Amino acid sequence: MSSIQSYGSKNDVSHDSENIGRVEATGAGDELIRLGDKTYYKHELMSAFGGTLNVERYAPYPKHQFANAAALGLAAFALTTFTLGLYYAGAMGVKIPNVVVSLTFFYGGIVQFLAGVWELAIGNTFAGTAFASYGPFWFGFGSIFIESFGISEAYKDEPEQLANAIGFMLVGWSIFTFLMVLCTLKSTVMLLALFVTLDLTFIILAAANFTGKASCQTAGGVMAVISACCGFYNAFAGVATPQNSYIRANPIALPG
Repeated sequence: MSSIQSYGSKNDVSHDSENIGRVEATGAGDELIRLGDKTYYKHELMSAFGGTLNVERYAPYPKHQFANAAALGLAAFALTTFTLGLYYAGAMGVKIPNVVVSLTFFYGGIVQFLAGVWELAIGNTFAGTAFASYGPFWFGFGSIFIESFGISEAYKDEPEQLANAIGFMLVGWSIFTFLMVLCTLKSTVMLLALFVTLDLTFIILAAANFTGKASCQTAGGVMAVISACCGFYNAFAGVATPQNSYIRANPIALPG
């Protein structure tokens, strides 16, 4: 058997393209993974995989000139969603969303979109599709609360129509997010949890807009905070390495 390679950090791995013709699990409890003629510990392989938002578990890491843009996109998602979740949950009695709107444009929107472009450039289709979609979502959602766009003004005499229209938009995003959920079933527990809780957030907030129930809106805000925490975890998994942190995330692989 070939010697066991250390796979604890992406910076330790050559990005040169290699054709991997065989992938198999060996050792006691399948603790070793053989990729072609090289053998890695499973937990180290998963540590390198966590935080990249690459759902193709055994795909060779693409050769590129950028750092891990997925971690940046996840951080932008997490912080913006966390703040929005607290607003919808009614934390500290905040009723005016203007501070959240600033994040939707200058962090959640711009940064996630750019992260998506970078991920597409390096061949990570899933991450690119997710970030390049959710970034513009933040732009669109934030613009509802900006007077110069005239969106809220158009419904000033029909507030129920505005609520229903926002509900329709959120339903559409829940469908898109469900498709993303299906693509994370072979990734890690926390990555799957992120998209499941995000999908539930869209569904609950859509219901809140349709029904007008404050309790439903609060529940949606709480679910958004949970989703944001999953995002923070995945972002940390993509940033923390043996070279910069004594504490690192240990992603748990899903079966498959």
